[in-house]
Amino acid sequence: MLKKAFILLVRFYQVAISPLFPSACRYQPTCSHYMVEAIETHGLWRGLRLGLKRIGRCHPWGGHGYDPVPPKSSHCQHSSHKPNTP
Repeated sequence: MLKKAFILLVRFYQVAISPLFPSACRYQPTCSHYMVEAIETHGLWRGLRLGLKRIGRCHPWGGHGYDPVPPKSSHCQHSSHKPNTP
């Protein structure tokens, strides 16, 4: 439910606010599209973190070009399980 609410906020921005400003996107996909895709792929909290990190890189001295959302990893990164070492 919260995930959908955040996506709706981003969609509102895309439709109502973004068209009022000139296009100045440095990345492809745009930061708002990246945010939605990150939330859909990784869930609300990690998706928000990825999206905000991307927005933080969007400045004249930052990068540019194609920057897709990273794929969801097949293992849990927050696992407390440590591999056995000989």
